[in-house]
Amino acid sequence: MSGKLIIFSAPSGSGKSTIINYLLTQNLNFSFSISATSRAPRGTEKHGVEYFFLTPEEFRSRIENNEFLEYEEVYQDRYYGTLKSQVEKQLKEGQNVIFDVDVVGACNIKKFYGDRALSVFIQPPSVKELRSRLEGRGTDAPEVIESRIAKAEYELGFASKFDKVIINDDLEAAKAEALKAIKEFLDK
Repeated sequence: MSGKLIIFSAPSGSGKSTIINYLLTQNLNFSFSISATSRAPRGTEKHGVEYFFLTPEEFRSRIENNEFLEYEEVYQDRYYGTLKSQVEKQLKEGQNVIFDVDVVGACNIKKFYGDRALSVFIQPPSVKELRSRLEGRGTDAPEVIESRIAKAEYELGFASKFDKVIINDDLEAAKAEALKAIKEFLDK
């Protein structure tokens, strides 16, 4: 039996990673999509495990051959993307593939797979609350927080393009809502 796709996107600080990590413990046969990157492996990272490591030239060649569901050039010659072939392999193995991608990537994957994919947007209760969460982490300089807030305001404009929008004003309720929506989708 072929698997399905669950696509998550959210502004930084919305609680998306916490919700995804919770869902990974819920016996839903999830496996992460393995992304490709043009950066070098770090530490003990292995090709085909954490990432598919490609040279910038290989990455550009694959872009030209339309081999990516989505990709982004984050810095010059520093690419990240999702290979169609890898996702198809995981789906054929019956895995439910989970994605943690930016809003544009999420929309591209949803457009490609249509009803085989559920797109979920995790939304903070407000930009003010998002700012408070980012400041509360104590990990980012003020200019980084301002940059993340500006990006979040842009990303919030995409929420209506998602199948499911979950407002994370109560983490336990947001986790339960995500689990319910995903179980209903997988049972279809």
